[in-house]
Amino acid sequence: MSTHTQSVSDSRNATKTLVINALFIALTLAATMFINIRLPIPGNGGLIHLGNVPLFIAAIVYGKKTGALAGAFGMGMFDLISGWTAWAPFTFVIVGLMGFTVGLITEKLHFKPAVVNTIAIAAALIIKLVGYYFAEVFLYGNWIQPFGSVPGNIMQIVVAAVIVLPIVERLKKIAK
Repeated sequence: MSTHTQSVSDSRNATKTLVINALFIALTLAATMFINIRLPIPGNGGLIHLGNVPLFIAAIVYGKKTGALAGAFGMGMFDLISGWTAWAPFTFVIVGLMGFTVGLITEKLHFKPAVVNTIAIAAALIIKLVGYYFAEVFLYGNWIQPFGSVPGNIMQIVVAAVIVLPIVERLKKIAK
């Protein structure tokens, strides 16, 4: 392949990657912002949203970098523009790590895709529970109150898993 042809191909790949990353950041932001329910949990409130759906699809279909970017920037921007500003730095790290981990696991494990995807989402759940527990300890200065968020955090991931797991392998085939 000539240098010019390779340069054009590299440019197209870079543009495609940029567009896919931007799309999943936007989809994650939109699903978090517009498809949500605020729960009246005593003490720390709660927000159940579907932002994890495009996040998990991004990570499983396009890999750890796209998953990390979708999570960190999509949900981090949600926090910044929706009144959850104090949460933004925590969300950026926690959800970015969730997206990266889901993508990493699905890239590295090579056996039945449904099992691998389930393991990856379970890892994201653990990251979410531990990450937001300690974020709440930091924000509220209390070791007990953060346990109130655990059911909502579990529900968010389980609902996303129920939506994503049956369709993601078909989406992966379409994307290739």
